[in-house]
Amino acid sequence: MKMRRLSKKKALSLVKELDAFPKVPESYVETTATGGTVSLIAFAAMALLAILEFFVYRDTWMKYEYEVDKDFSSKLRINIDITVAMKCQHVGADILDLAETMITSSGLQYEPVIFELSPQQRLWQRTLLLIQNRLREEHALQEVLYKTVLKGAPTALPPREDASLEPLTACRIHGHVYVNKVAGNFHITVGKPIHHPRGHAHIAAFVSHETYNFSHRIDHLSFGEEIPGIINPLDGTEKITDNNNQMFQYFITVVPTRLHTYKITADTHQFAVNERERVINHAAGSHGVSGIFVKYDTSSLMVTVREQHMPLWQFLVRLCGIIGGIFSTTGMLHGFVGFCFDVVCCRFKIGVYRPREVVQLDNQMNNHHTPLLADNAPQE
Repeated sequence: MKMRRLSKKKALSLVKELDAFPKVPESYVETTATGGTVSLIAFAAMALLAILEFFVYRDTWMKYEYEVDKDFSSKLRINIDITVAMKCQHVGADILDLAETMITSSGLQYEPVIFELSPQQRLWQRTLLLIQNRLREEHALQEVLYKTVLKGAPTALPPREDASLEPLTACRIHGHVYVNKVAGNFHITVGKPIHHPRGHAHIAAFVSHETYNFSHRIDHLSFGEEIPGIINPLDGTEKITDNNNQMFQYFITVVPTRLHTYKITADTHQFAVNERERVINHAAGSHGVSGIFVKYDTSSLMVTVREQHMPLWQFLVRLCGIIGGIFSTTGMLHGFVGFCFDVVCCRFKIGVYRPREVVQLDNQMNNHHTPLLADNAPQE
């Protein structure tokens, strides 16, 4: 039993020798006003940085990963909402892919509408164009749209608030079609499309050339699954022309994108676009067909966008680093300032470093003046 007690005492003494946090009795601790001021500043800085770090912990960011797109067998969905300044019986839309395969446009609807926008619709379009300009300048805003997709309002053109008596001289072509994941050409031109063994054609013989007007407005054009709140590069685009032989071309590169956020998971597509327009004039060597041509091609790379969040353990480590760093730094600064103050006082013989003779002389002068004050006091 004695041997066990001795071994326990040795173990406790060994543990005490390894103590990295020795306790100092309070009787040996001296508090000062400067130390208290530095402590208050340190505690305030700790609280401020801890609150800011908590906001950083709550925030999320988007991580982009790139890989080869191996899915070539699935279909690509194209969502279309375009208004052309021509009557519906005079225009036709279809899609022709790289393999000369004509994609049926049965999923598209032709709706007679008024081309001019109402005041409310015009305000909506100006707001959309303003957002488009900001997205081109500030690319980080796209991440904000990714995070708030479910909160975003639909980007479709709002309906007219009142019934108008104006003639319906325009045609709204809207809907969606499924195409092969190869390069293709979606176009809107004069005449309804027909399919024949050697290709396809548009019956334009019965349409007067004077009625050609391919002024148009793209209210929505996207690829893949539609996600509310996402603004695509061509949404809100409006082109006005006075020439009957105008050709508008849009060259699009489609990038498959998988979106994984804490609110939604979707397979969609981003795209970049280049625009070109010219007048068809065969005499001047500018050949072609009047109309609107959207030529698209799919990228072989796929982008995966994931919303990430700071882990709890990382937040706690950063918080401990902030508290410990401020505590150590303020302690070192306080000690360094105190050291510099002692050096200056020692150099100029002031404060506690004043010579004893000067201190004793001051005490004697104080003691000598005290009775004089007493003698001058009025007697009762």
